[in-house]
Amino acid sequence: MAISNKGRSVIVLYSSPTSIHSHRARFVLAEKGITCEIIDVDPDNPPEDLIDLNPYQKTLTLVDRDLVLYDAAVITEYLDERYPHPPLMPVDPVSRARLRLAMHRLMNDWYPLTEDIQHGTKKAADSARKQLADALLNSDELFSFADHFLSEDLTLVDCAMAPLLWRLEKYDVTLSAKAKGVAEYCKRVFNRRSFRDCLSEDEKMMRS
Repeated sequence: MAISNKGRSVIVLYSSPTSIHSHRARFVLAEKGITCEIIDVDPDNPPEDLIDLNPYQKTLTLVDRDLVLYDAAVITEYLDERYPHPPLMPVDPVSRARLRLAMHRLMNDWYPLTEDIQHGTKKAADSARKQLADALLNSDELFSFADHFLSEDLTLVDCAMAPLLWRLEKYDVTLSAKAKGVAEYCKRVFNRRSFRDCLSEDEKMMRS
């Protein structure tokens, strides 16, 4: 898969077609229209050049000329600063701090639940599904606060939130009918052209 536009230098992203973290990076690339070569990698059998580039030998790795980055947060923040239009974080420090705190909770409270769902015992997975469903319901008002999560404009928080929500069906997490704000948020973001463009073929199959 390739994401491209005119007038930008080509960078390379080593990406897993099913990884939620790779999905985050691809969403940012697509939203900003950055010319990029996407190299799909089997995490269990990484190519030798990736092993040489990334000391952790993890799939998600970005190469921009002589710069090599390997962490979803580092990569997405770099892309937002390196290619500032459209900006994916607000300018004013108060709004930035609020969104950074939201990102912190997302990455520390919700993302680990997806690991338990996929790789934990049945008991741990069932518990994580319930915790995630309850967390989304309890946060429903935040999804209705603005067009995007706590912001009128799409931000890096949305680029991390949407890949998780896209996988709910795959994770067998059922949204409560009361979570109307979450459901409407999903419709808005999933219908965004950049989101549709960033999906791998495997990710397209995650939702019926």
